[in-house]
Amino acid sequence: MTVVTTSAWNCCLHLCSTFNHCCKDSGFFMVFKCREENAALKECLTLHYKDPVFFEECKQEYIREKLEFERTGIPTKSRKQKLPTSM
Repeated sequence: MTVVTTSAWNCCLHLCSTFNHCCKDSGFFMVFKCREENAALKECLTLHYKDPVFFEECKQEYIREKLEFERTGIPTKSRKQKLPTSM
């Protein structure tokens, strides 16, 4: 996932969990029963995707991550993982 996508999902986490609970509770009929939750989640994500300030913040974070990768050669995912503790 891109920085923008991940950040937008994190900002809309409460709506995402509401949608997930609705889908789990509704089963096969989630397509019909969870339309409001889905619409609210899409609206929140779209709002963030179209926000120029949010996009600029994500762009700066991406640039920082890219420079750190060029400096260390270690991908972001690997840097964020916890290192095993010594025994």
